[in-house]
Amino acid sequence: MTTIMPQSELVRRAAAYVATELAEKGRAGLSALLDDAAMRFNLSPLDQLALERLFATRAGGSAPSQPSHDD
Repeated sequence: MTTIMPQSELVRRAAAYVATELAEKGRAGLSALLDDAAMRFNLSPLDQLALERLFATRAGGSAPSQPSHDD
């Protein structure tokens, strides 16, 4: 039987996965690791962006820029 999991739990698990992998392997492949986590945990594009921002902020860098809607 398949268990339905709230999306927020998937994001938490993905963040834990990325944090564990970073601790073991370092930041060299962060982009590929975030892509892998998004696929493993079936994250939406918005959830993937939130995960990217979380780890960009933790690294002391700037978060990925959002396209502006100054029409």
